[in-house]
Amino acid sequence: MNALQSKIIMKKALYPNDKNNTASLSFSEGNNLIRIDKIPAVLNADNYLSQILDLKKYSEVALLSLPLESGINRVIKRSIDLFLSIIFIVFILSWLTPVIGILIKLESPGPVFFLQKRNKKNGRIFTCIKFRSMIVNVEADIVQARENDYRITRIGKFLRKYYLDELPQFINVLLGDMSVIGPRPHMVSDNIKYGELIRDYSFRSNVNPGITGLAQISGYNGPVADIEKMRTRVKIDNFYIRHWSLKLDALILVRMMVKAIRALHV
Repeated sequence: MNALQSKIIMKKALYPNDKNNTASLSFSEGNNLIRIDKIPAVLNADNYLSQILDLKKYSEVALLSLPLESGINRVIKRSIDLFLSIIFIVFILSWLTPVIGILIKLESPGPVFFLQKRNKKNGRIFTCIKFRSMIVNVEADIVQARENDYRITRIGKFLRKYYLDELPQFINVLLGDMSVIGPRPHMVSDNIKYGELIRDYSFRSNVNPGITGLAQISGYNGPVADIEKMRTRVKIDNFYIRHWSLKLDALILVRMMVKAIRALHV
């Protein structure tokens, strides 16, 4: 093995329960996520990688298995997402949407919903649905909301304070574009920007984005202007992906509900 190949990091070489005794390769360059699935364990990993990669270009790759690559885990998580989204849409969003919609329309002209293109699993594009919290403006898709942003309406401030503007995303969950729990979806322009600045940023694309996530209950929610804070958020998101479990999802959901209830009493 040469010096360059010795830099290859084998984070988790094999699926312990895979009958085919195979592994999965995932690595990123800039804002591009590259995946190579089902590498037979009988092959020498270094020789196999040297045949499919230009090792002069990639100095580090990660060989790992992820909890949500398991078919059973994906079915369980998707079933919970469907159950929660249907319950929420039928019993809460059905009556809350007309109320919030009237308040939005009374304050400023424009649609009730704000539709924005964002990235989901594997970097694919989807339309993220939110209650509109700003006046209609041409910068909405390229400039994040800032503190004391003139674009945010009075009802918008209220919706953002109590996370109500995110509630229509349960429709995205029902459609399969999002999950209840997962890394928050960022604007496409931000994904391009941070993909070039933050190592392993695109690793977040291994799972569908969520309405809330581990980073949000850890205090990293809302717009981020500081690159170091974004790096920390990405590390938390990637930790979640590598260590997903039903227990972790339940913990995040309960913490988020407690956080929302506390906000109501502030």
